Amino acid sequence: MKKAIIYIPNKNPMQSGLSKNNKWILEYKTEDPKKNPLMGWESSSDTYSELKLEFSSKELAINYAKKKKIDFELIEPRKRKTVKKSYADNFLK
Repeated sequence: MKKAIIYIPNKNPMQSGLSKNNKWILEYKTEDPKKNPLMGWESSSDTYSELKLEFSSKELAINYAKKKKIDFELIEPRKRKTVKKSYADNFLK
């Protein structure tokens, strides 16, 4: 059976907010990527590689993969480190 990856996508670098960073994606791995001889792009005859499914929670994505008997790899998001800064710190050092 196909192998899939379940993850939360990175935020858009053009935006500073994190409001739409709560969806989980189930994406199939490509098994046979080939180089297109005309343009040099990577292509595949596997149409599952074009499929991305969105879920509102991690549990829903895992349950879907188990129900459809899909082998999956779960990639947990890393916690962001936030450093509180104050404008006054510019003048104290």
